[in-house]
Amino acid sequence: MQIGFNAPTAGPLSTADNLTKIVVGGEAMGFDYATFSDHVVIPTAIAANYPYSASGEFPSGTRGERHEQLTEVGWIAAKTTRLRLVTSVMVVPHRPAVLTAKMLSTIDVLSGGRLTLGIGAGWMREEFEALGAPDFDARGTVTDDYVRAFVELWTKDTPKFDGTHVQFSNISLEPKPVQKPHPPIWVGGESGPALRRAARFGDAWYPIGTNPQNPLDSLTRFKTQVGRLRKMTAEAGRDPNAVGLTLRCTVFGETAPPQAGDGEHRLFAGAPAAIAADIKALRDMGVGCIDFGFGGSTADEVLTAMQKFRTEVLPLV
Repeated sequence: MQIGFNAPTAGPLSTADNLTKIVVGGEAMGFDYATFSDHVVIPTAIAANYPYSASGEFPSGTRGERHEQLTEVGWIAAKTTRLRLVTSVMVVPHRPAVLTAKMLSTIDVLSGGRLTLGIGAGWMREEFEALGAPDFDARGTVTDDYVRAFVELWTKDTPKFDGTHVQFSNISLEPKPVQKPHPPIWVGGESGPALRRAARFGDAWYPIGTNPQNPLDSLTRFKTQVGRLRKMTAEAGRDPNAVGLTLRCTVFGETAPPQAGDGEHRLFAGAPAAIAADIKALRDMGVGCIDFGFGGSTADEVLTAMQKFRTEVLPLV
């Protein structure tokens, strides 16, 4: 199983020195991948419902200065040698399809094949409008069209695409990504549409466990959703096990609530032995990657939390 950590993209920890210290330090500790979030602009008035808080409010601490995701990933690629780089997640409709395919291919080439493309359809209407992105209400079909266009551009010598939201022909895109047939596509989201998207063309499903509308806070709840995913994958004409399993954890440890919403043990809550047991249980059911958000107000505090996790939790797995 691979273990990842969240790289800061916003606030004081995302300065060049702090960001480098955290990511290079995480690579030296032996973490397998770093994740990078995606917002281009943060509107000053947000009516859209944030999916990952009980109140639906976008966290105030994430409204400040913020890097553009793909630029940051490319910059970090030059600072590291082994660490995989995961967009967590890239809001697909935010950027034009052909340009984005080129940027992602460039990152994969220059990093030596270390890019993993985590994708989502987005949730903030106001940001879509500020960016002049395609119609927010059509974001699901836009996302599907764009991702299929990416794959066409990455895998065909003479790519051609005639979708609802993107069309091209008589072009070439070179160099192709290093990874074949293309960088892994991890489909984020916990809803029915997200599961169907993962079933149709995902290399892995990449949910967050804290969505109040689709909670995955217990092993039973997670297994239930995996069962739905396997059924949808078969219905899409693929091997039911074709889609890998990954998970992003934002709340864990002894400060996390001990009980899930269904009354069972909350995943990753409790002492190191309990966290390790949950990781083992998920590994045994086929989860290949889990990443954690390590807290701290300074780069040293974040690295201390990461090192504590590696020394206290992972040896028990």
